[in-house]
Amino acid sequence: MAREDILVGLEIGTSKVCAVVAEARRDSTMKILGVGVAQSCGVRKGEIVDFDTAGKCVREALADAEEKSDVEIHQVFLSVTGSHIKSFNKRGAIDISPDQEEIRYADLEEVRTVAGEVSLPQANTFVHTLLQHYYIDGQDGVLNPEGMMGSKLEADYHIVHGVRTRIQNNIRCVRELNIGVDDVVFAPVAAAEVIIDPSQRELGGLVIDLGGGTTGYSVFTEGAIKRSGCIAVGGDHVTNDISLGLRLPMARAERLKVEEGGVLFDGSEDVPYITLKDEAGFVGCEVEREHLNNIIYCRLRETFELVKRDLDEGRILSYLGAGVMLTGGGSLIRGIDQLASEVFGLPVRLTRPETVSGITSHFEDPTLSTAIGVTKYAQSVHAPKQEGWLKSTLRRFKSFGG
Repeated sequence: MAREDILVGLEIGTSKVCAVVAEARRDSTMKILGVGVAQSCGVRKGEIVDFDTAGKCVREALADAEEKSDVEIHQVFLSVTGSHIKSFNKRGAIDISPDQEEIRYADLEEVRTVAGEVSLPQANTFVHTLLQHYYIDGQDGVLNPEGMMGSKLEADYHIVHGVRTRIQNNIRCVRELNIGVDDVVFAPVAAAEVIIDPSQRELGGLVIDLGGGTTGYSVFTEGAIKRSGCIAVGGDHVTNDISLGLRLPMARAERLKVEEGGVLFDGSEDVPYITLKDEAGFVGCEVEREHLNNIIYCRLRETFELVKRDLDEGRILSYLGAGVMLTGGGSLIRGIDQLASEVFGLPVRLTRPETVSGITSHFEDPTLSTAIGVTKYAQSVHAPKQEGWLKSTLRRFKSFGG
């Protein structure tokens, strides 16, 4: 198997570090060869707070992935997240010389550069400049202007940016292990790669990735990404609320959330009380199921409302014909799809990574959507024609002092 056919996606998350080794095939499909997972330490709200500890977790996940895939890992594509990462849309426009017979690839590069000529906060750097739509002399719906004739070329882009040093911390954490970083990918952009299909992108859809320390989202309309973002609230906050509200140790609160938690109050549960048995350092007790569910409900409703508030600014929800797609570990909470539908007023479905094959248990696991999506993003975006500007992106991150 050629080395260039192997892609490795790495997610340094709040609750886990995950490395996915995949084979990129010529028919645009992906086959998962192996997945390495390690418990995450030294990461808070999606950002590294203890460099050495996080590095050990990354090393463990990569070693696990190498053993399971029988592939030696030298390079990775790395997801980044955090509430410091923001996005906006920008149009670029250039005039085509009357002497020029047709629009060339160099013109596509130039209009992208023009769109990227914006003033960011001094501490920030570009993460993505993602194409939305092309226009030639006012004509919309142009998929590929190269070879066409026109006097004015315009293009809309979705631009993602974040704090340079925070992104660099993730990159350096990997490089300290003598592993190269080919490119970085905003986590909600990555997850969407394997969650929302082309028809749903055209109809309009919202992808929400409920992680341990963050909740990321990406919005698509008319086939293109229109908004993406991240809030610093996730499943760990639910666990913390349970721990405080029921006076339980954090580890026991996490197990209770996963094994018994839900957000429904319809009386469908036969047992109104949950018995927690004695364990080392913990005296058993009984927990009222309705109280537990109410704690989970309140935090998750707040999470969805924070996302909705961001989207209400642009009145985006009225354009989402395909509704909402939930993924990530938080999507496993019972009844969460009904709660999301109640908040957003849209149809909601639970999703798992699509357009991949291989180890079934892995690509059916919504907790791996981001890591698998990173490899899919790498396959779809790192085409030969786009290699130039992506390599320049990598050089920019290298210049940060890694």
